[in-house]
Formats: sequence, C-alpha cells, structure tokens
Amino acid sequence: MAEEVRAEMVANVWKVVVGVGDSIAAGDALVILDSMKMEIPVISEDGGRVAEIAVREGDVVQDGDLIAIVEPAPA
Repeated sequence: MAEEVRAEMVANVWKVVVGVGDSIAAGDALVILDSMKMEIPVISEDGGRVAEIAVREGDVVQDGDLIAIVEPAPA
C-alpha cells in the first residue's frame, strides 16, 4: 500500500529533494520545509519509489496537506 506523506504544520516548501520515479529508503528526506526560519525535513517512513510530488518550491502547505506519495518497492 502506498504511503501518503503529509505536512505536519503550516510552512513554506523551501526545497524539493526528490523527483517522481526516484527510489528512496526509509528515513530519506522528500522535501525541506521552512517555518519561522527553521528548516524541517519531511521524511518518508517507508522505502520505495516516489509516485507523486504534490508540492513545488515556494508553495505554502497547511497541516495535513499532501506532500508526496511513495509506493512500496517491488518484492
């Protein structure tokens, strides 16, 4: 089942670190958020392949907004 990675706070998307189709490991950063001059990495809890990036650099995300979808690696 795909993992939906969501924002946990209101913040600006400072940098998108991965792209659609990239293979990632559990704990890899997907995007870097900026909130109150602090950089907050948004990490994937599971490894796999990035299926969708729902934000762009400069976007403002709200708590609960979709950031990315990660599909599990094939067995």
